[in-house]
Amino acid sequence: MGSQLAFKSRIASTGSLEKIFNAQEMIASSHIAKARKVALDAKPYTDAIFDAVQALAAHTHIKHPIVQKREDNPRVAVLALTSDRGMAGAFTSSIIRETEALLSNLDGQGKKPELFVYGRRGVTYYKYRNREIANTWEGDSDQPGVEIAERISDELMKAYMAPADEGGVSELYVVFTEFVNMVVQKVRVLRMLPVELIAASDSPDDESVLSDEHGDAQKAEGREDGKGASPLYSFEPSVDEVLDAILPKYIQSRIHECLLTSAASETASRQNAMHTATDNARNLIDDLTRQLNQSRQASITQELTEIIGSADALNTEEE
Repeated sequence: MGSQLAFKSRIASTGSLEKIFNAQEMIASSHIAKARKVALDAKPYTDAIFDAVQALAAHTHIKHPIVQKREDNPRVAVLALTSDRGMAGAFTSSIIRETEALLSNLDGQGKKPELFVYGRRGVTYYKYRNREIANTWEGDSDQPGVEIAERISDELMKAYMAPADEGGVSELYVVFTEFVNMVVQKVRVLRMLPVELIAASDSPDDESVLSDEHGDAQKAEGREDGKGASPLYSFEPSVDEVLDAILPKYIQSRIHECLLTSAASETASRQNAMHTATDNARNLIDDLTRQLNQSRQASITQELTEIIGSADALNTEEE
């Protein structure tokens, strides 16, 4: 049997960890409702500006970087949204794993991905491995504000709108965790730019299909084959100026939504992880306490055996 002192020391240290885990779980529980509400409240505006951009891409014939692929530029930007703090289970590791898979896939296509990282955990991971990073942001990953979304979107917009010979990129990907519910959070890869109109030639009614780059398809309101009416748009002062004004707001709103849903996912992951860790710590304490009692009983039994043996030996000598 092990030393009783060692068991008592392990029980005390595990008890301290159990208190920390339980405190983190309660903190995450108090934050999750607000994080979920903020993420849901931001969605209507994001959906509205997304629909506006998609409508422009679908029903106008424009030449603008927002809807045009630049095949001559192999550079693409990849933004990974990780966390600033740990104790969130597999939250950051899942993002990193999906990011690595995306980078490998882009390399296999002959493209040159440039990595942007948000969150101290992801920054530390890539810096430790001497991975080249184009830019990083840290702070408040569980409660991101509009300011950080604006800084990130400005940097990515600058890279996207820059010419190829000045280091510009032709595509923009975002890897983040989507909040589904308290138990399920899914890692998603969103190709945010360029916005494209994909014709669904295989659809039964031959309607055109609008698709944002992460795969959510919506049917266009108009028909482009002459069988249905398409909405008409007029622009003042010009199409390019309107798009130049909308595009930064579009990118900022989408990135802000990704940050908010990622924050809600991080908080939910932390609550689930800390709940599991608290239960494991309590189970370990119960197991160690059982082993301590067994050790104590064995020690008492050994002492009684020695006493009885000594008494028998004294009686034998007297006889």
